[in-house]
Amino acid sequence: MQKTTTKVPNKSNYFCYAYHTIIIISIFYLLFNFFFKSDKVAYVDSAKILNEYKGSAEAKKSYQEKAKVWQANIDTLTNEVKSSIQKYEKSIATMSPKEQDLAKQLIQVKQRQLADYQHGIQENAKQEDSKLTEKIVAQINAFLTKYGKDHNYKLILIANQSGTIAYAREGLDITPQVIEELNNEYLADRH
Repeated sequence: MQKTTTKVPNKSNYFCYAYHTIIIISIFYLLFNFFFKSDKVAYVDSAKILNEYKGSAEAKKSYQEKAKVWQANIDTLTNEVKSSIQKYEKSIATMSPKEQDLAKQLIQVKQRQLADYQHGIQENAKQEDSKLTEKIVAQINAFLTKYGKDHNYKLILIANQSGTIAYAREGLDITPQVIEELNNEYLADRH
C-alpha cells in the first residue's frame, strides 16, 4: 500500500495570504474613499437664495423706485385726460360744433398718448425686470461655482418650487451657508 502524504500548510503561508489580503482590502478601501467618499454633493433652494440675497433685495428696491416714477407719470397723464374730459363736459353746451370736434380730438390724442406710454412702460418694465433678474442669477451662479470649488463639492444642485429634487438626505441642503457667505461677500464688495 502506498502512503499518502498530506501536506500540512505552512504557518508562514497563512500569514502571507492574510498579509496580502489585508493589503488588497486596504488598497480598495483607500481607493474607494479617495474616489467616492470625498465626492461632496449638496443642493440649494433657489427661492430662498433669491429672497434672502441682499443683492436681490437691493435690485428689487431699485426696480420699485423706477416703477414709482413710471406710475407717477401714468397718473399725471391719466389726470390730464380726466381733466380734459371734465372741461369738455362742462363747456360742451357753450361750444360750437367745430370747437366740440377739436376738444374731442384733443382728448383722443391725450388718451392715445396715455395708452402708448402705458404700453411703453410695460415693455420697459419687463426688460428692466429681465435684466435685473439675469444679473442677480449670474451673480448667484458665479458665487455657487466659486463656493463649490472652495468647499470641494463635486456637485451642487438647484432645488426650486417645481420640485426638481424629490428627496435629499438631511444635511445636503447648504442653502443657509450659501446665503450667509453670499451676503457677506456682497456686503464686503459694497464697502
